[in-house]
Amino acid sequence: MNTIILQLLVSGLAMGFIYALVGIEYTLIWNSTGLLNFSHDKLITLGAYIFGASMVLQYGLSKPLAILVTFVVMFLLGCLVALGIFNPLRNMRSNIFAVMGTIILGRIIAEFIRLYWGPVPFTVPDWLTGTFNFGGFIVTRANVIICGVSALVVITLQCFLTFTKTGKAMRCVAQNKKAATLMGINVSQNICITTGISAIICSTIGFLTIPLFTISTTMAATIGLKGFSAGVIGGFGYIPGVIVGGIFIGIVENLAVAVLPAVYKDVVSFALLILFLLVKPSGFLGKRA
Repeated sequence: MNTIILQLLVSGLAMGFIYALVGIEYTLIWNSTGLLNFSHDKLITLGAYIFGASMVLQYGLSKPLAILVTFVVMFLLGCLVALGIFNPLRNMRSNIFAVMGTIILGRIIAEFIRLYWGPVPFTVPDWLTGTFNFGGFIVTRANVIICGVSALVVITLQCFLTFTKTGKAMRCVAQNKKAATLMGINVSQNICITTGISAIICSTIGFLTIPLFTISTTMAATIGLKGFSAGVIGGFGYIPGVIVGGIFIGIVENLAVAVLPAVYKDVVSFALLILFLLVKPSGFLGKRA
């Protein structure tokens, strides 16, 4: 029984990190533009398809090179999203236009994937397969790497925001766009960079979750919703809070499987979201308006 609980904790921690990364994407866009991007799940899926379908299976690139090329492509796509949606629409009287723009973008990406790669799910051979044995405790290689890479992404992002000139400019824009403009910061350019970084995180989530969900047009649908839930539960707009919220959801929903049928796993996650919206809408680490 103890071994089963430990297995559930490890898998819950891995999924929690995935939800946290999605929540961080939402947070980056929200802090820089004041808008929500509802095409995150499609960008995650697109990143997985570019990496697995095109770079590895179609062009035969080595996996490290395929990852690098995917990062470049997704960063450029993120910049295009900023130029085509966020920058032109963020100053409009109603934010609904930008929100609808991201929803339409998601549909365009979904149809492009279906038409170009087809609707049949597939996977990348020998990608994050196998197990690790820690003194008789068996852990899947995918879960260990997900935790390690996710932690590395969070640390790298935090160092980038803290110690680099561009990162400091991003934080300045997140706090006050008018003041940032008066200080000589190009807000539109900053939003392009932020959206590009967000797209890179999307692609990272995409290729990390391939062994868990396979590559399919719906692989990230639930992940996107739970990432948003992580932001609400942890404290929307605050990266440490989002990480706490993501890990909390991942662990709780996996431990719930020990006492409930597995089909109720998603119900537990969204029940937590509703509970927090009713009882503590500011989240664990968020501040009340």
